Parts: sequence; structure tokens; C-alpha cells
Amino acid sequence: MMKKKSIPASKPFLILFLCQMISALDVPLDSKLLEELSQPPTITHQSPKDYIVDPRENIVIQCEAKGKPPPSFSWTRNGTHFDIDKDAQVTMKPNSGTLVINIMNGGKAEAYEGVYQCTARNERGAAISNNIVIRPSRSPLWTKEKLEPHQVREGDSLVLHCRPPVGLPPPIIFWMDNAFQRLPQSERVSQGLNGDLYFSNVQPEDTREDYICYARFNHTQTIQQKQPISVKVFSLDSLNDTIAANLSDTDIYGAKPVTERQPVLLTPTGSTSTKVELRGNVLLLECIAAGLPTPVIRWIKEGGELPANRTFFENFKKTLKIIDVSEADSGNYKCIARNTLGSVHHVISVTVKAAPYWITAPRNLVLSPGEDGTLICRANGNPKPSISWLANGVPIAIAPEDPSRKVDGDTIIFSHVQERSSAVYQCNASNEYGYLLANAFVNVLAEPPRILTPANKLYQVIADSPALLDCAYFGSPKPEIEWFKGVKGSILRGNEYVFHDNGTLEIPVAQKDSTGTYTCVARNELGKIQNEVHLEIKDPTMIIKQPEYKVVQRYGQVSFECIIKHDSTLLPTVIWLKDNDELPDDERFLVGKDNLTIMNVTDKDDGTYTCIVNTTLDSVSASAVLTVVAAPPTPAIIYARPNPPFDLELTGQLERSIELSWIPGDENNSPITHFVIEYEDGLHEPGVWHYQTEVPGTQTTVQLKLSPYVNYSFRVVAVNKIGRSQPSEPSEQYLTKSASPDENPANVQGIGSEPDNLVITWESLKGFQSNGPGLQYKVSWRQKDVDDEWTSVIVANVSKYIVSGTPTFVPYEIKVQALNDLGYAPEPSEVIGHSGEDLPMVAPGNVQVHVINSTLAKVHWDPVPLKTVRGHLQGYKVYYWKVQSLSRRSRRHVEKKILTFRGNKTFGMLPGLEPYSSYKLNVRVVNGKGEGPASPDKVFKTPEGVPSSPSYLKITNPTLDSLTLEWGSPTHPNGVLTSYILKFQPINNTHELGPLVEIRIPANESSLILKNLNYSTRYKFYFNAQTSVGSGSQITEEAVTIMDEGKMAMASRQVDIATQGWFIGLMCAVALLILILLIVCFIRRNKGGKYPVKEKEDAHADPEIQPMKEDDGTFGEYRSLESDAEDHKPLKKGSRTPSDRTVKKEDSDDSLVDYGEGVNGQFNEDGSFIGQYSGKKEKEPAEGNESSEAPSPVNAMNSFV
Repeated sequence: MMKKKSIPASKPFLILFLCQMISALDVPLDSKLLEELSQPPTITHQSPKDYIVDPRENIVIQCEAKGKPPPSFSWTRNGTHFDIDKDAQVTMKPNSGTLVINIMNGGKAEAYEGVYQCTARNERGAAISNNIVIRPSRSPLWTKEKLEPHQVREGDSLVLHCRPPVGLPPPIIFWMDNAFQRLPQSERVSQGLNGDLYFSNVQPEDTREDYICYARFNHTQTIQQKQPISVKVFSLDSLNDTIAANLSDTDIYGAKPVTERQPVLLTPTGSTSTKVELRGNVLLLECIAAGLPTPVIRWIKEGGELPANRTFFENFKKTLKIIDVSEADSGNYKCIARNTLGSVHHVISVTVKAAPYWITAPRNLVLSPGEDGTLICRANGNPKPSISWLANGVPIAIAPEDPSRKVDGDTIIFSHVQERSSAVYQCNASNEYGYLLANAFVNVLAEPPRILTPANKLYQVIADSPALLDCAYFGSPKPEIEWFKGVKGSILRGNEYVFHDNGTLEIPVAQKDSTGTYTCVARNELGKIQNEVHLEIKDPTMIIKQPEYKVVQRYGQVSFECIIKHDSTLLPTVIWLKDNDELPDDERFLVGKDNLTIMNVTDKDDGTYTCIVNTTLDSVSASAVLTVVAAPPTPAIIYARPNPPFDLELTGQLERSIELSWIPGDENNSPITHFVIEYEDGLHEPGVWHYQTEVPGTQTTVQLKLSPYVNYSFRVVAVNKIGRSQPSEPSEQYLTKSASPDENPANVQGIGSEPDNLVITWESLKGFQSNGPGLQYKVSWRQKDVDDEWTSVIVANVSKYIVSGTPTFVPYEIKVQALNDLGYAPEPSEVIGHSGEDLPMVAPGNVQVHVINSTLAKVHWDPVPLKTVRGHLQGYKVYYWKVQSLSRRSRRHVEKKILTFRGNKTFGMLPGLEPYSSYKLNVRVVNGKGEGPASPDKVFKTPEGVPSSPSYLKITNPTLDSLTLEWGSPTHPNGVLTSYILKFQPINNTHELGPLVEIRIPANESSLILKNLNYSTRYKFYFNAQTSVGSGSQITEEAVTIMDEGKMAMASRQVDIATQGWFIGLMCAVALLILILLIVCFIRRNKGGKYPVKEKEDAHADPEIQPMKEDDGTFGEYRSLESDAEDHKPLKKGSRTPSDRTVKKEDSDDSLVDYGEGVNGQFNEDGSFIGQYSGKKEKEPAEGNESSEAPSPVNAMNSFV
């Protein structure tokens, strides 16, 4: 379309992204090829479907497209052609379809409301944009109304209605007072989704006359205000006083107290309601209740769980928020309002519908003439969307016929296409909630072959390595590729070659005879083209003399060889490494052409040395180890420090120099390496010796430079490898003449200590540097970059001067010059200083937080302008603290953490965060004075993590076949607990583990009874908690079911062997043997001076333990369960292992074990007692896994039976 009106713009450069197509042809990413190929139009940018514009600004409706040749553009408005040439307010950008409607020069936005659609067209088809609905934003004024004051009795509920004007888009509502301060909200007072202010019960402090509802319209950046609402709350006391004042003495009045009330829902009304929300949107459900005390709101989903990670509670849990809803979120949601007097509930039936969304969007198709292809368009929604097709923007039913095209529902099938089949197809998927529109073109190309690989390209390959020769090509139909060797060679075939689909020829093992010229030929029905490339095979690089293992003595010399052989046309480079790192930067390491030499070897040279040889085509290496050993012993030689020099003499005295000579002392078997000359200033620092210079050990004379006004004495110190000699005797004194100073103070600085001063400091000259008496300093300063004169002052021999009344933190030029009675020192150099700093003025802006994972976040901020820093920028400080845990919703003492980021850094990492928690942070800029103001607090939340282990696991109430488990929730849940995982398995007497059983327990449980267990069996339990992220660490515990002695006795009676003679004889023999052993033990114990067993039992008396019965042979309370039919109590002592994994030997474990050691005092399989009583007082602790019971006489009886 020709446009006589245009807005100047640069011509866009056309780039065809054909590589992104799903097509029968692969189009290489070659820029020259892409510029030459034809392409139907493609919409690259367009305005949103629902476009709300600012009525005060120009309307810009975007429509950008690409194609070859470049497309032309046209528009429709409300379904009819929009002729922009007839509207002076409308222009179209050149080489673009973007419309600009001029509103700022007299146009009205309301006149351009409507539905717009853009069409981009060239000779190969037409693409269309979405229907773009243009609507100007509206921010109408509040309708005037007379608001009556609200008079409410204390404890009653109240609703203040906002009823904002209807705007486009809807306004944001908030309540404030006359001072523009937000009204405080709580569980008792809060704002509803409709903007009304709800009071569950009013209190006297709610009395005020400035409840004001505000509506903010973001598009027009305006705020509308409702008339203030007055609320007066009558308390019981004030009501009584008012009534009493108006009654006579004969009237009787009884005031009713403030009565508590059960919850009543203010919104929504009734017991049920419905809500429809679209897939992907945010679902907001609200329940606000009246009552006294203030009701608490709780939400549940009937027949299911609230979706984890997508559920949030807002407005003090009165609002349930579920983000990114899906059809699975449909269902009944119940809100329950409860206080101490009762509860009320409301059920909201939620239905999630869905606008159309893509399952398979159609993709561009590139075909060759005669090929087949398909366009597929599949979408889903609720209700199911209908699919319709358009061709070049026209419904396909009335579009020009194409014999190669067949429409089958959501698929268009193309058969034997021709160039005229090129077109742009549109798929429209729509239902009552919206639509999707996608453009996809069919581009039929007939192109002769092209080879994209440069001609005569040279490939170099090492012998016996693969060689890959490229032949990148394009053509339509797809060309066939053939390879030839030599100009007139035959076509290459056979197993020694691999032909890739992209045209590349691969020679898996290239040999010397593979060298030569190779020709690639591409041909299709439209033509033929060929290209030559060259292959050279190079000899491999080899190390023919490798470095070898070496052992060298300390302080010796070693050499590693690395002799190589390589192709004569390749240039090798040799690199030596030590322990896979660069060689030390040490002159002892000498790298030659074929070797590495190390001089004066030390222990630290021990290691692995590697020779690496690189060429442009290959690399080889070889390594060897160096071991450093100690040198063999030599005859002892006495080494010592040298003797001090003597006979110091001063000659050639001048004003600024003198010659000093001396005679060296004895070297003491270690040559003197150098002499150190020191001096004393008897005038300024008597008794203090200073370093002057040093000379080599072979020199005994030195010319010394002198300073004026110093009374010199000199001494000499000799140094060898052993150490320093004693100083020589001092030389004679020599006093130099006075002079003006030669130098000025060093380290001159200007740093303010207060915002309005400049403190100038310097290092005072030392006494001998003064060159004469009367040392003073001339201090000068002036403000930098200001045309100003120097200000100077002469001060005494100090090191600081303070300039007052300066501006805050401005640069100054400073210089300090020394002078004495004889004159000034040379002109000093200038330094730059700054007056005093003040605290920064502004806080960093645009603070953003990116949560990386559950324990790490990244914070960004914009740097503050340097002029507001008012000092040297030292960095930024980030203050952050945990507000609450999202899983516990409990606040705790706020412990702020501080991270400092030096310099002008604008981001930083916050480590060590706690998962599933809410944090706040702010950022402050720091200078030398301190910190600036804090940025507004930024709130961010960390995602869930895995929980810590449960706080405890207790196993109680053991019975024959069950155990009771109790546990505590994790100390750090780090998220919403989804379940607990319990695993357990039996352990036999040989510590072998049985089969593992796993149970998943709901997260709201805290105990479990395990039934159907084996009696008298030890079990090991593994227990951990889970969140949606994963499982936390586990805790383990062990426990034992009790022994069924009754069943064992019954089993014994069922085997009727008691009447057998052999059994009776055996039992008598065993009883006699036990009796003899007991007698022997008692006798031996009495001989050892030990008290008898009976006395020990009496000493450890336990009121619950009964003495051993002679008539039935039981031990105290360890009786048969059948004999205790009243309560069937489990064994109290020795039958249970404590949770601390140790078996406690209590007094009730009877005396046999107490008298001996736990590992010796036990019974054999035949019932005999083995081991001896010992006199040891100490007892060895029983191992926790040794047995399911603690050692006791019951064990002996069990084994006996």
C-alpha cells in the first residue's frame, strides 16, 4: 500500500530466520543465502489484544513484519478497510505497519475506539495480526452523595462502603485519613476485595471523622477521593452517663454489658456461593466475619488439599489466594470463622474454565516443488475451542482453491505442492473466553544447488586421524551430493569413507596417500555445481627421547631431556610443567631446546616434571619424577660470624661528603659478603645508630654523602652467611655546616575531620633533615578547579594544621614547604585533599531481589549519584533480617544481619538464608563519615527446602505384637510438611537385618501404633519428614516387643515329653549340676571375704521385686504371664532397651549378673552356668545390639526351657 504520509525511520535490515522452521528443507545459517531466498510475510511484533491507551498521549498501534520481498501493510477498523489517507491525524511509519494516531494535536482518543487488525502482504502471501481492541482509559469523578455519620455501640459490627466510580481499568482502592496516613488494619478491621472497610466489632478507639476512601487510576496517574465518613462509637460507660443525666431519681435503668457474639459472615452472604475463574489466573476467595471476640478465619478444600506452593493467605487469612489455577483447582472451598462462642462457615463452589491454549501451534513449512507436508493446529480449553482456518487472511472456505491443499479438521494436508502453493495460513482457536490466532506460511522454493563451503579450502590432518571435508550446500529440491578425488577421478565409494547428510566427507583413518584434491558435486533437477577442497596429511609429533626418573643430592644439578620428532612443515612449541603447573619463576631453572636443567637443587624442587609439545594439529607429553636427597656427610668445619672491622679512618672531608676506610676482621671460614655502614647524629639523636649504606665484602673504602647541620660518627658491621659481626668502634666525629632544607615533608594529606574543615597533616622532617636551626613549615591551600589565590600560613615545627569554614567535601590543592633560619626548601609538589565528609543524603533506589534458591538470594540496586554521597564512596551495606517462617507463621526476635560491598558495586549475594521464610532488607550507601538513609524495606520470600530431622522419636507401650511410636515435628520444617516416612526391619541375635517395611504417614499425625509384630523381637526404625522439595535427614531408634512366656510354656506342655523317663532323668541331672555350681560359688565367695548373695539382694532391695519362690521356681516378678491374669503387665525390668541404646543393669536384674561380669555370667545351651564369680567391682556395659533383652536369670530360664 502506498502511503503519502509517513514518519521518518531507518530502513530495517531483513533477516530471514528460516532456521527456526519445521520443514522438509534445512536452510543453512548463511547470511548471503538468507538475503536471496523469497519468504512470505511473518508478523514479528504487534500491540496487545486488549490495548488500553492514555487519552492524553498519541496512540501507537504496533505492527511489524518481515518477508522477501518486503511486505506492504494495510489496516481494518471494526471489520472494514481503514483508509489512513483520509484521516489527517493518522500516519504509518515507513517500511512498517505501525500506526501513529496524533492525539496531542487536537485529536480525541474516544473517536478512535474500536477493533483494529493489520495485514502484511507480499507476492507470496499475507499475514494478519490479532484483533487489537483500542480503548482509552477512564478515571471518572466520584458522584456526590450526602454521608450520614455512623453511630455504633461498642462491640457491634460495621461496614463502611466505598463504592468507587467505574473506571478503565478498575482503580486501586485504599483507606486513609486527613493526614494521608493509611488507616491501620488488623484481624478486627480490614479492607475487602470490593474496597469496603469491615469492622468485625467496633471499639472506642475507632471513633474518628476522617475515614476516607481513595481510588487510584494508574493509567492516568490520578487519585479520586470520597467524602470523609464519620464514625462515633458509644462505649457502655458513656452511654450510662448520658442516660442517667436525663433520668429522675425515681427512674430505674439497668445498662446491658457489652455482650460477646458468635461469628456472623459479613461477606459473602448465605451459606454457599459460586465463583468462576480462568486457567492461569489468580483465584481470590474472601470471607469476612463479625463477632466478639474477633473471629479467626480458616480455609479448607472439601475432599482435597490446598495446592502446595501456590496457596497464599492475605488480609489476615480472610483472603485465600491461589496463583496459576488449573482445572484441578475446581471444587468446594470452605471458610470457617470461629471464636470462643462458636463458628460459622461458607462454601464457595469454584469452577475453573480455560481460554484456548496451544497444544501444537502451526509452524512454518518450507517445501520443494512436488513434496508433501502438513500444518497442524491443536489447542485446548474449557469449553473445547473450535478450530477455523484462513488462507492469506481469508476464510479458507472462500479462499482461492489450491488442488494441493486438503483441510482435515485441525490439519491441512499438502500433496505435490508447486510454487503457486506458497501462502500464509492462519489458525484461529476460540471459545467463549477468548481466542488464539497463529500465522504459519508454506513456502515452496525452487532453487538450483549452491555450495556454501569456500572454494579451495585447505584441510590439514595428522596421519591415522579422522579427516572431515565440508561441503555445505542448499537447493530446492534437495540436491544429491557426490565426492570425487582428483579432477578426473572416479566417484568415492566404499567402507573407507563416511558420507554425512550435511554433505561432509569423512575419512575415518587418513593416511599419507589420502593427500590430494577432493571435488564435491551438488545437483538437482534445476542445475549442478561443484567445489574443490585440498587435504594434506602430516606426520605425527613424537617424543623420541623422554625425560627419565632422577635422584639428585641437595644443592646438586639435574637435567631432563625431551627430544622430539615432528613434521617439517609444522612449528612445535615445548612447554615444561612442574606438578601440572607452571615452572617456578626462578633463575635456577634453565629451559633449553631439548632439555630442562635445574641448578642448585633444593628440597622444594622435588616433584613431577612434564614436557608438553604442541603443534597446530596435535599435542604429546611425557613426564618424569625428581627425588631430592640429602648430600653425604663431610668433615666438620667450624663456621662463625666474622670479627668486627677496626682502624676506621675519615679522609677527604667536604661539606656534603667524606671518605671512610677500615680494616676487615677475621672471616671465620665463611667469606664476608658485604659491609654495613651506620652513622650516629650526636647533635639531634645521640646514642641512636642509623643505616647509611652497604658495600660488597671485597671493598674497604666508601665515599659517604652527608647532610648539613649533623654531627656524624660512623661504624662498620661485617656480614657473612652465618650472620653479622659485632659493630666496630666508632670513628671520630665530623660536624657539617648549616644550610637551607633540601627536602620538604613527606606524606602530605588533606582530610577533613568535620563537614566544615580541612585537616592538613604531614610527616615532620627528622633532625638531620632540617639542615639547620629554626625549622618551620609554610602550609598553603586553595580550592581546586576554582580560580582562587593560595592561602598560606607559617607554623612551628608541628605536623598538623586545621583550616576551618570549608564547604563539605570539596577538593583542595595543598602543599607544605620546609624552611629554617637559612632559607626555604625547594618548591614542594601539590597534593589533592578533601574537606570533611558528611553523611550521604539519599538511599539507593530500585532495590530488587532475585531469589536463587532456598538459602541464597541476589540483591540489586541502582547506585546513588556521587554528588549526594558527600564523601569518599566506601561501598554499600545491605541490612537483612528474617520476618517470619512461612511454615510456622510465628514471629521472633529480629536479628538483623549486615553485608558490606566495597566500592561502587550494585549487587551482592545474601547467603545463609533459611528456607520457606519471609525476609526484609534495605540498602544504605556508606562513606567515610558513616551510613546514609536506608532504602524502603524490600520483602522477599525463600522457597521451600528439605526439612530437618524430626525433633524426637519415642517408642512406648511395647506389647506382644505392637509398639507405639510418638514423634515431634522437625525443628526446622523449611516448608509445608507433606508426610512422614517410617521404615523398620527386625534384627536377629546375630545382628542381621530382616526385610525393610516402609509406611507413609500424613503430616498432621504425631503418633502411630504398629501392630502384627513378632513377639520378643528387636526392631530398628528409620524416621524422617518430607516436604514437596524432598526428604529430610532421618533419625533412628530401636525397640523390642515383649516375650510371651505363657505361649512358650504352653508349647512345652503340648510336646508331652514330661512323662518320658529320659527327660525326667536329664532334668534331674541338670538341676543337680546347677545346685553343685551354686554351692561352689557361694563357698568361694565367702572365702574371698565377700558378702553372701542374700545380703547383696537385701542391700539392693526393691519393694516391687518379690523373693525367689521355691514352690514354682520363678524369679521375683519375672513370672509367667498366665499366672498374672489380672493385668497381663509386661516385664518391667530388663526386658526393654532404653532409647539411649544402652542396657541398664538395675538392681532388679537379680544378683547373678551383679556378682560377675556381664559377658562371663551366662548359661550354656544345656542350662549349665559357665564362668566364675569374680570379685571385680566394675561392670562392663552391655552392647545395645547384643540381645533383645538385658542379661538376667530369665534368660537362663528361657534357655533352660
